[in-house]
Amino acid sequence: MELLEREIRENGQVLEGGVLKVDNFLNHQINPKLMKALGDEFAQLFKDAGVNKILTVETSGIAPAVFAGLELDVPVVFGRKNKSLTLQDNMYTTSVYSYTKQISNEISISKDYLTASDRVLIIDDFLANGQAVAGLLSICKSAGADVVGIGIVIEKSFQKGRRWVEETGIRIESLARVASLDNNQVVFVGEEGTESNE
Repeated sequence: MELLEREIRENGQVLEGGVLKVDNFLNHQINPKLMKALGDEFAQLFKDAGVNKILTVETSGIAPAVFAGLELDVPVVFGRKNKSLTLQDNMYTTSVYSYTKQISNEISISKDYLTASDRVLIIDDFLANGQAVAGLLSICKSAGADVVGIGIVIEKSFQKGRRWVEETGIRIESLARVASLDNNQVVFVGEEGTESNE
């Protein structure tokens, strides 16, 4: 997605350890117009998949997921990283390791909002090693829900997440695919001198 790639080039920052910092438009400060464009793109990509629910993880996946949900006219459910006093029991839970934060979080989703009748589109901000997606897939399996697609805002194609998702047979669509962050430069898949890991 050209709009997203341009935003990453202009406002993203490459940090040591293969970390792409995009906190000025995606995961701290949010650019609403960009989030709407991302949500609309996900909705267009998955409009024929029969989605009746979108699932994400707090917090950075929520904005694009909500705009996709608005366009597809379906509810959005997000996995919570901290248990609430109002959400104690009747929960699906799993542990998810965060590559960026180097910690594991327990993700919880109420059984009231995810059932075997759901056709789920998973949306997340980043795909690196696939830990968050794996956690959400595990929860969907526990619920008996059918995952019909996975939408990723920014994919690090040089890490193993995409290959792992493709092995599940679930359709995946990433709006920006980063081939390399070497030398503090963002290079996207398909640019001269790069190859897709598909």
